[in-house]
Amino acid sequence: MTAPANAENHLDSEILLARVLASVDDDKAENVVMIDLRGRSDMADYMVICEGRSSRQVASISEKLADRLKQEFGMVCRMEGKETGDWVLIDTGDVIVHVFRPEVREFYDLEKMWQPGGHMGIGVREED
Repeated sequence: MTAPANAENHLDSEILLARVLASVDDDKAENVVMIDLRGRSDMADYMVICEGRSSRQVASISEKLADRLKQEFGMVCRMEGKETGDWVLIDTGDVIVHVFRPEVREFYDLEKMWQPGGHMGIGVREED
């Protein structure tokens, strides 16, 4: 008997998440947060948000992560924002990774939007 397809995908996303977390840790990313998106979003199973101390470190963390995933899993990740190094988004499919400079991370505050109880979407207001 084989496992259902979602069980395989779930396992794959957890393996990928573990590798992403290990990679950003190896490169001294700070304030790493993992958000479980399963059942809340169709775009990915997990989101990882972290920061580097400088634009150079943000770019380095992102490049090394993409290189490691390519070497270990044969994945080619989509990456945006590496040129400026303020905020790099790495899309691995099952895990979305955001690497910020601290002040840029504070400005966008993605954790507030995606953590349980946060509001996902523009124009959502709390009722009085």
